[in-house]
Amino acid sequence: MKKTISLMLALLLAVTAAVPAFSAAADDSFGAYEHVFIIGVDGAGAAFEKVDSPNFDRIFADNAYIHNAKTEYITTSAQNWGSILLGVDYETHAMTNDSTEKNPRTSADEYHSIFYYARKAMPDATLVSINHWPNINYGIIENDINVKKINRFTDTLVVDEIIHNITVGKVPELMFVQLDSVDHAAHTYGGFSDEYYAAVAEMDVYLGKIYDAIDSKGLMKNSLFIVVADHGETTNGHGGQTVEESSAVLAVAGKTVNKGLINENAHNRDVSAIALYALGIEQPDVFISSVPEGLFGQAREKTVAENPISTQDKLLDMLLFPFIRGFNLIMPAFSWIYDAYYRAGIFAVFK
Repeated sequence: MKKTISLMLALLLAVTAAVPAFSAAADDSFGAYEHVFIIGVDGAGAAFEKVDSPNFDRIFADNAYIHNAKTEYITTSAQNWGSILLGVDYETHAMTNDSTEKNPRTSADEYHSIFYYARKAMPDATLVSINHWPNINYGIIENDINVKKINRFTDTLVVDEIIHNITVGKVPELMFVQLDSVDHAAHTYGGFSDEYYAAVAEMDVYLGKIYDAIDSKGLMKNSLFIVVADHGETTNGHGGQTVEESSAVLAVAGKTVNKGLINENAHNRDVSAIALYALGIEQPDVFISSVPEGLFGQAREKTVAENPISTQDKLLDMLLFPFIRGFNLIMPAFSWIYDAYYRAGIFAVFK
């Protein structure tokens, strides 16, 4: 009997001793990175999968990516860049292209960007945001938290600034950049045009230059490199809920990133949770984003209590979103039939 009790106690002690070790292993990615670089490609959607992209392929071959992460339901820039940077859905932050142009954002606003949380956690950190679309620096990222903000009118100049800020002076702990020429090509020539896909291929060249600048300084051993799109495109622009518009690339490279596809339930707004997790900053309770399951070894995001908006979002994913997508897919057919009948004069009898 005594031997049995002694054996049970020994097993209990062994299990108890193993718990902290397991917890440490599960937390090995939290705060494991000194730098996070987020490369936003406006309008790219899932298009990296459709073009020859040797740089994307080599960067993420041994890391993690998905080409169809979910976007916000309104597939426009402010709604999605706002969600990507604030970690909440667009119904919560309520940003639009118009509001981000007219209303400067400050730390007094109700919801905050990842730069705000990074500044609170790291008062002396170098925080940099370099964008082609100026609305991000003016109306999405706070203007009173000492973020170095740079706006440039071409993607070539944006890339030059990115590389300069990586290779000269103190390397930023957090950098966000937005490249815009893919979206511009879609608005000018259409989302499925040769010019659109050529712009995506050019983005792949830029990704290679940016990544190589980071790696050449030996920074990738302690850096997380993220590529994300705000939305995709159609022949007639974006803003709706078609598959093409509402799919977005999300790719993550770093020393503790698991190789393989990112969980299919991922949203592009999960970038906010990923970035803070990598820097060792606790996820704010207001977040409606999370670190995708299995992205970092055994690591998981901080547990966040469900809130009504998050629950609503999941219900929409399961119920409403497939219906909306189906509706958008069949509407062009009805439109074509109506046009054909109208041209034939069939509807004239109803006048």
